[in-house]
Amino acid sequence: MDMSCFSLTGKVALVTGASYGIGFAIAKGMASAGATIVFNDIKQELVDKGLAAYKEAGIDAHGYVCDVTDEDAVNNLVATIEKEVGVIDILVNNAGIIKRIPMCEMTAAQFRQVIDVDLNAPFIVAKAVIPSMIKKGHGKIINICSMMSELGRETVSAYAAAKGGLKMLTRNICSEYGEYNIQCNGIGPGYIATPQTAPLREIQPDGSRHPFDQFIISKTPAARWGDAEDLAGPAVFLASDASNFVNGHVLYVDGGILAYIGKQPQ
Repeated sequence: MDMSCFSLTGKVALVTGASYGIGFAIAKGMASAGATIVFNDIKQELVDKGLAAYKEAGIDAHGYVCDVTDEDAVNNLVATIEKEVGVIDILVNNAGIIKRIPMCEMTAAQFRQVIDVDLNAPFIVAKAVIPSMIKKGHGKIINICSMMSELGRETVSAYAAAKGGLKMLTRNICSEYGEYNIQCNGIGPGYIATPQTAPLREIQPDGSRHPFDQFIISKTPAARWGDAEDLAGPAVFLASDASNFVNGHVLYVDGGILAYIGKQPQ
């Protein structure tokens, strides 16, 4: 097998919301495979922070301010990237939010905000890049889904609804544009150790694990939280020619949670 099929050399990859966290780790992985990295964030200060982090990692990234829920702004962003960097070969729809609010306490406006960022935005950005992918004769779209694309849990009704919808948007982009040599797949991260989840992993005053930390470890056959870097390899695979006949699939990178019913109580 020619391992060069995993190379991203010469490819332009747009990773949304990739100033830090999962998006940053995925972008770093793609850069190591040869891709030119473009990212956005909603505020200039976040873009500047991201540019500094990429520079520290030895990556010459291109950062832009853009609200991915604003269709006109996204269209302008894509046009600017095509002019300044090149046609986008790889799109990673990573930007997202979560609001942990019991359903009956959540307002419709809060529900709509999560849907707007986590589902409408991937639609908007994908729609903006697909025409140039068709002209170029190839393209890779990776939607960051979730285990909540398959499961429900208390307090995340909007997030689960959005991620379930994103799974189906992934399949529909595959169905509609696969004939143009565009592959659209998803990655469904498990519980990942990021700065945002750090409070859930803090050791308690009595030396015990945080209750939620205990819960996740008990439900994960790998017996650990994932690292953001665990997502880089799957992302490079789905962005590369190695996955040219993989389409409409969601690759769950969850340490086995979705395969596991849990331990029998003692």
